[in-house]
Amino acid sequence: MHTTPDGRYTRSARRSLSALALTAAALPLALHALPARSDASVKCTMDFTMKGWSAFYQTATGRGVIRCSNGRSLRVRLEAKGGGVTVGKSVESGHGEFSRVSSIEETLGNYARAEAHAGAIKSAQGEVLTKGEVSLALKAKGRGWELGVSFGELKIER
Repeated sequence: MHTTPDGRYTRSARRSLSALALTAAALPLALHALPARSDASVKCTMDFTMKGWSAFYQTATGRGVIRCSNGRSLRVRLEAKGGGVTVGKSVESGHGEFSRVSSIEETLGNYARAEAHAGAIKSAQGEVLTKGEVSLALKAKGRGWELGVSFGELKIER
């Protein structure tokens, strides 16, 4: 990438980074279309609450509970980080559905995410995240205000 003498990216370098970001945004959706594994027979869902802010850099933390069709459940911590052209502050609660997995442990890890969001006072959003062969579809309602496009990851851990 080309930079100016003071270390900033040139206009063409910024365009290249923008094209790369758009490609990264399409990747999770393409991976979501992969066929399910034959050993994946457990269906899991997650109820969660998150609180966060953004000003070009985006961060949010929260807690949730994953429940699976085999009777197992797991309390989890959530951490979302990313960046983009985004600004806001919000509190969200929602529900997620994982693609079929072999065990509840497969739901843990780092998921790639890309989102566009806009809202004031009350908002709703949906997004699909992916981690290899496991995908997670989220629906959330929140309050606060936000506007922008961001890319990053959602970490789900014990």
